[in-house]
Order: sequence, then C-alpha cells, then structure tokens
Amino acid sequence: MVQIPAEFDSIRPYTAEELPQVFDRLLANEQFKVVMAHIFPQMKEKELAQTLKSCTTNLEVQKKLAYPFLKNLVKQASKGCTIDMQAIDKNKRHTFISNHRDIVLDSAFLSMLLFDEQCDTTCEIAIGDNLLSLPWVKHLVRVCKAFIVERNLPIRQTLIASKRLSEYIHFVMQHKDDNIWIAQREGRAKDSNDRTQEALLKMLTIGGEGDVIDRLKALRIVPLSISYEFDPCDYLKAQEMQQKRDIADFKKSAEDDVLSMQTGIMGYKGYIHYHCAACINDFLDTLNRNMPKAELFAAVAQHIDQKIYRNYRMYPNNYIAADLLAGSTTMNDHYTEQDQAIFEKYLAGQLDKIRVANRDESFLCDRILEMYANPLKNFLSVR
Repeated sequence: MVQIPAEFDSIRPYTAEELPQVFDRLLANEQFKVVMAHIFPQMKEKELAQTLKSCTTNLEVQKKLAYPFLKNLVKQASKGCTIDMQAIDKNKRHTFISNHRDIVLDSAFLSMLLFDEQCDTTCEIAIGDNLLSLPWVKHLVRVCKAFIVERNLPIRQTLIASKRLSEYIHFVMQHKDDNIWIAQREGRAKDSNDRTQEALLKMLTIGGEGDVIDRLKALRIVPLSISYEFDPCDYLKAQEMQQKRDIADFKKSAEDDVLSMQTGIMGYKGYIHYHCAACINDFLDTLNRNMPKAELFAAVAQHIDQKIYRNYRMYPNNYIAADLLAGSTTMNDHYTEQDQAIFEKYLAGQLDKIRVANRDESFLCDRILEMYANPLKNFLSVR
C-alpha cells in the first residue's frame, strides 16, 4: 500500500480505507439519491447501497457504477465511442493531455475506453473546484478517482496550490502507478480553437526532479485528440458568447454550469473518437536543455497542439460548416447534399434553443459554425 503524504489530503481521491465512510455520507444525502435514481432508474435504493458498499477501491466504483452508465449513455446519445491507442504502450502509465469538449465526459469516456482496451487501470482525473460547489458532488468525484484543481485563489495561495497540484501529479506517476488525465487549458475552448496553455506546462514542472525537460519526461505526456460529430453544448456556448459581448462583466451562474453539465452528458453527440499520439518524450530529447524556459514551454505547447490537430477525426459537419462560413463549396467533395441538409436542420434546431436578450441571429449562427470549422482549420494546418 502506497503511503500518501498528508499534504495531498485536501485534493487527492479518497483512499480505499476512507471509502466506507464516504459511501455512508453519500447514501444519506437526499440530492445524491435523487440523481442516482435518475441515472440508474432500474436500480432500487437498497441495490445502489449494496453495489456501492461492495466496492473496495475507486477503480471498482468506476467499473461497477460509472462504466455501465457510460456504456448505456453511448448507446442512447451517440453513434459509438472509439479509441486508437496504437501509438502508445498500454502497459505503461501516461499523462493524457487532451483538448476539452465536455466538462464531465472527456475524462469519463477515456476511463470507459481504457476498460474496453483491457487496461489494468483507468486514470486519475483533474477537475476544477469551481464545478464542485455541492459537497456531495465533491465526495462523488473523489470516490471516482478525481483530484481537485483549486482555482480563483489569492496570488500567494495560488502558488502554494499549484506546487501541491504539480507534486501530486508527479507522485501519482512515480508512486501510485496510475495514469493522469488533464485538459490542455482551464475551461473549454468555446470556439473549439484548441490551444495548450503554457501555464499548464509550467505548473507540471513545479514538481518532480531534474531540469524542466526531465520533469516533463517523468510524466510521459500523451497528446490526446477528442472528436465529437455533434457538440450538444454548442448553442449554450454561442449564447454565452453573445452575453459576454453584450453584458459588461458577464459571468455564468452555478445554474448555468449545471445546465452545461446536464446538456453535455445527456445531449446527442453522434460519433465520438479518441486518438492517442505518441508519448512526447522523444520530441523532448530533441530540445536544447539550455534554451530559455519561455521558448521551451512554447515549443512543447506547439508540439502537443500539432499532435492533437493531426489526430482529429473529421466529420461531414466540419467541412459543411467551413463552406457555410466562407459562402463557398470548396469542401463539398467531403459531404453529400443529404449531409448538408441534416446539418442545416440540426443548426436551425440548436439556434432555436438559444434564449438571450437582443438575439443576434447572424452572430449566433457564425459562432456555432466556427465551433465545427475551427477543428478542420487546425487539422488542415498540419497536413
């Protein structure tokens, strides 16, 4: 059993020894029970309690509860979810850095897919505490192998929190022998123009040993591309963009975050594909260890971005959106008239869902089109 330093107690997933007490807390929470009844309508409260209490590790919770829910969700809300892991050794541990499409499902589907690939573990998941305002939600994610990213702190506390987070990630890789998943940036790119934040890479190198390259190599970073045919939150993102344009200091409410999570989870996604690039360690070995840190982080971020772009899976929607934005038919060899009719009907339906004052139809339409055209633009930039 790995001894976990006490300094990580406030952010790490719960240990096996802590699970029984946390299960009792969850099962005593009425809101948790209501949500579970919605997610598992066929499972009685007593059966839920028995299943939960039969789990002796976080991995078992994922396998017995999260996995069947996600497999059913894939059947109900998509055309399938696949992964290509040919570029990596599944028997080794990695830090998956991915573009960010869905608040909840990006990491959840990855864990599901790792089970499907017969991997012997899933991954520990970085999740921002801004999504964990309800105590029972915080308990639940820590039961399911999530660790907490503390945000919106004063500068001094931010530095302390970043150091603790980085050291914990290195501890997971070196001592807990598990994978890590973390998004390439804080929050989703609303326009799907994905960019790796250099600040993320700087945070990852606070912990570990050796120089910056040694510290990055210790994490065995794998750029992971996530491609959705349809983004069920596209209309919510477009709505938020107009609100930010029109309202000074606009901020989403907690209710907005909940709606985004619900829509992202339950909404229709079409095809979903995950694609792993090779671990970046060989690339890191080509860098000059004496180069200025700012240049080094910029080079690594660019490399991760290029690998993510190259492994996007393009759908007819991406090409149609690019043509509609440009007012051209340049890409029409990648889609049929039927494909275009389906996408235009979908687009009209999503626009109809938007509830915003002084509705700017043209602006909203262009923002949604950009969400589908930008991945193609980036994909073509690295061909």
